[in-house]
Order: sequence, then structure tokens, then C-alpha cells
Amino acid sequence: MKTRDHGAHGKHGTKKNPCLPCFPWFLLFFLLTATNLFAELKFPPPEFESGYKMPQTQNPIPRSLLLQYADVFVLAAALGVATWAIYKKRSRKWVIGTSVFSLLYFGFYREGCVCAIGSIQNVSLGLFNSSYALPLGVIAFFALPLVFALFFGRTFCAAVCPHGALQDLVLLKPINVPQWLEQGLGIIPFVYLGIAVLFAATGSAFIICEYDPFIPMFRLSGSTTALTIGASFLIVGVFIGRPYCRFLCPYGALLRISSLFSKWRVRITPDTCTQCTLCAESCPFGVIREPAAAPSNSRALAGTRKRFLWSLAVLPLLIALSAFAGNQFAHAAARMHPDVRLAEMHVKKQSGVDPARAPKDQIALARAEQASTELLARAATVQRRIQIGGWILGGWIGLVVGLKLLGVAAGKRRVEFEPERSGCFGCARCFLSCPQQRMKDGLGPVAVPTPIAASMGK
Repeated sequence: MKTRDHGAHGKHGTKKNPCLPCFPWFLLFFLLTATNLFAELKFPPPEFESGYKMPQTQNPIPRSLLLQYADVFVLAAALGVATWAIYKKRSRKWVIGTSVFSLLYFGFYREGCVCAIGSIQNVSLGLFNSSYALPLGVIAFFALPLVFALFFGRTFCAAVCPHGALQDLVLLKPINVPQWLEQGLGIIPFVYLGIAVLFAATGSAFIICEYDPFIPMFRLSGSTTALTIGASFLIVGVFIGRPYCRFLCPYGALLRISSLFSKWRVRITPDTCTQCTLCAESCPFGVIREPAAAPSNSRALAGTRKRFLWSLAVLPLLIALSAFAGNQFAHAAARMHPDVRLAEMHVKKQSGVDPARAPKDQIALARAEQASTELLARAATVQRRIQIGGWILGGWIGLVVGLKLLGVAAGKRRVEFEPERSGCFGCARCFLSCPQQRMKDGLGPVAVPTPIAASMGK
């Protein structure tokens, strides 16, 4: 079994969005409950078989420098081809071809290692731990897709990420997710990103890698539980476009932020939009927005401004409350660090309670008793760092929720159908649904204006 280079592989309440304001509080409650559960389970490792070993968060054994350069070269080339296929060729077939290649190379050949998603953890650990050696390949896999996103949007998601490619290829009968649910679930990747950074930066765990749903499939090995989780994502992905990418992927959250500032964006029609709505019907991800004019009268404009100002006023309070909730989350999260967990067992044993049942716990505890002072000091330091990180994590979640509410309150003015800049995956399905693009390519009219028809290659 190969060693992993990076982290072990290494609306405001409206009629349309009635549940969105309640969603973040439910999410925080769920996280608090789940973290306590994980702490009681002592954060079990993923159930990989065939000699799988827990991720090494320090001093990983990297691939040879030449092979790292080869991986980076293939990544840069794939990003270039995907960008050319979307913006110059405007071809779904080229996007599919690049996706298949990326799936075979980065997925099954490289077994998901090295990958941009897991590199978040290594970069976080490297920033807060000077003794951690960050491999060159990990830095490149983390930075290159973000740099491309600043210029061209999410071309990495379009055809380079093996996780996205695998889900995109199984999408057969897409259904639309309600906008209010899409908005609510869209918060989860940012929450996951914050938690992953907190755990990695403090040396507690590399949770992205440990619970990746597709690595067992890429390695063609794993426990029944691990493979079932991955298969479940693919079964859902037959009907809901890219569920992992849209509602869980932490690196996708970073790409969304970068894409907001992209110099170029995907434009559906090569000329003037005729507002035929065919492109919106072809998009399985619900990111194509219809034209929205400015408020037609002063009363409507005043209402929009009032909602925006109220959302802006609530933002600091939302951040403060979320920061407090994050601090409470940190108390449970600290127990996931091995030093803190071991220190708790040591204290319990000193009090006459036998906390360890597993032989490995007994061995670790016996060793810790020989240097209990140092162990308790390390555990206290880790707890302080995680508590500070909990405040920051909670503030981050509050900021994300607040900005989303501001965006919903403010709305966006547009004169034609266009993909949402940060949400578009660049899959190129909408190109074949546009009558003007089809005329330009010498194709006939759209026979069936559905996502299935639009998914056919050019």
C-alpha cells in the first residue's frame, strides 16, 4: 500500500427560503452532538482494509522528486486542457474526455493521492507547525486549481478533480434541488472546511482524508462500510448532480470564493441571449439564473434596501453568537487530540478509575505515566489552541451564514441567463442547449430540452 503524500493521501426568511435562517443553528447543534459522540468513540480510524495505515501528519514519506514533478505537470496540463475545452472549444466531449483521463490518472492510478482536497490539511498543519515538512507536490496541488479559479472559474471541478469526474459520469436522471435547500446545504462545505483546518492545524486529525468517500473505490479496497458510503454518494449522484461537490467538499468552498473574483466566467450563448430558458433546463446543478431586473418602483427598492440593512445589522450579532457556539464545540473537539485524550485517561487513572480497556490504550498510558508532567503540559497547550480555534471557527461560520443572507437580501441584477459565477462547474452541458451555439456549430435544434439531452457530447 502506498503512503500518502498529503494528509495520508497526504434568505433572509422569504417565501422561497423559509428554512434558511434556522439552518445554521441546527447545523451547529448537530456538530456539537456529533463531536461528543466522536470523542467518546475516540475518533476511530476509517475502516480501510488491505494493510491501510492511519495518516501520518508529520514528516510523510514523499514520492520521489521526479514523480512529484510529473504529477504537477499532469495537473497543470489537465487544467489547461479543461480551460481550453470550456472557453475556446466550448465542447462537452472534450470536457468528458479530460474527466475520464483525470479519473483514471488522479483517481485509480494515483489512488487519490496526491489530491487538492486533502492538501488543505497539510497546508494548515504546515502554517502552524514549523517542524512539518510540506512536500512540493502538495503545495502545487493546493495552489494551482485556486490560481486557475481566479482567472477562469472552477475548471478544476469541471474535468480535473477525480471526485467530481466520477460523480459527473454517473449523473443520468437529474432532478432539481429546491433553492432554499440548496442555499442551506451550501453552508456545509464552509463548515467542513473550518473544522478540517482546526483539526489539522492543531495536529488532532486529518478528517478529510480519514472519511473520504471515494478513496476506497480508487484503491479498489476497503471495508464494507467505507465502500457502502462511497456507493451511496454515487447512487444519489445518479439523480442529484455532484452531491459531494455541492454539499460537502471543503476544497469546493475555497474554489467558490476564488471564482467570485475570476477574470472570465462561463457564458452560455456565443452571441445575444434570446431568453429561451433551454439552458436553465439543461443545468443539473441549478446554477443558471434567469434575468432579474431592478425594482420597478421606489417602494420595491425601499423594501430591498430595508432587508439588506437589517441583514447587515444582524451580521455582527450572528458572528458573535456563532463564535460562542464554536468555543463550546472546541471543548469536545479537544478530546480528539491524542495528547488530550491520553491526559484525560491519566487523570482518571490517578483518581482510581481505569479508563483504558484496549491494549494499545494501556501501553500508551503506561508510557505517559513516565512523563506525566510533560504530557499534561502538552495537553493544556493543545486545549488552549483548540479553544482559540473554536472561537475563530464559530466566527467563520457566522460570517459565511451572514454573507449568504446578505446576498439573498440584496439579490443580483442581470439582463440574460447566466451561470452563477461561483457555483458553475463548467461542465459545458448548457452550451448544447443554446440554439445560437447549435447554429454556430452546424447542429440541428434541441430535440428534447432536458438535462439528459444537454449532457450529450458535441
